[in-house]
Amino acid sequence: MRREVKNKEMSINYKNTNAEKTTVTRDTNDFSDKSGNIYQSLIAISKRSNQISAEMREELTKKLAEFASNTDNLEEIFENREQIEISKFYESLPKPVAIAMQEYLEDKVYIRDSSIEAPKEEA
Repeated sequence: MRREVKNKEMSINYKNTNAEKTTVTRDTNDFSDKSGNIYQSLIAISKRSNQISAEMREELTKKLAEFASNTDNLEEIFENREQIEISKFYESLPKPVAIAMQEYLEDKVYIRDSSIEAPKEEA
């Protein structure tokens, strides 16, 4: 059984997310009510979290690649304030799991179960 999990909006604005930046105790009934099974919900959140993490890592890598230098000058590395600010911004964002949970609770996640066949159209 294979499931695909995607954000319905397909674009994530990490700055404007309602996700918690700290640890929050959650009621498991909130998750199991949406899918009928807590384990399916957790799998969907886990897969979405991995997608968010990969997107964030890719975006951060692209931004930090602009600062890559071929020289090994330590003074230049320590004085690069823009690179430090970018890193601090990404460190201050909510964790991908928190973002995925919030998206799931707000019904912004699309779950497609490939084991259920789509109805065939008749011509």
